[in-house]
Amino acid sequence: MKKSRFTESQIVKILKEYESGIDAQSLCREHGISKATFYNWRKKYSGMEASQLKRLKELEEENRKLKQMYADQSLDNVMLKDLLGKKF
Repeated sequence: MKKSRFTESQIVKILKEYESGIDAQSLCREHGISKATFYNWRKKYSGMEASQLKRLKELEEENRKLKQMYADQSLDNVMLKDLLGKKF
């Protein structure tokens, strides 16, 4: 997954600017982001503070690691079942 070039606090700051009344197009131009990125951020992070956003990203990373661990264990389990199911 590509790492964002914006920190959590920068994303929150941009969204706060939008909430204060600055239009999306000028914000996107000023910060060098696409409109799609801005609207995705707004949909995902609207109403959050920087600390909440940081915690959300930590939880998403932990979730990704746990899913990978589960997938590895599942493959190991299938391989062991296949091995034990064969007659010698």
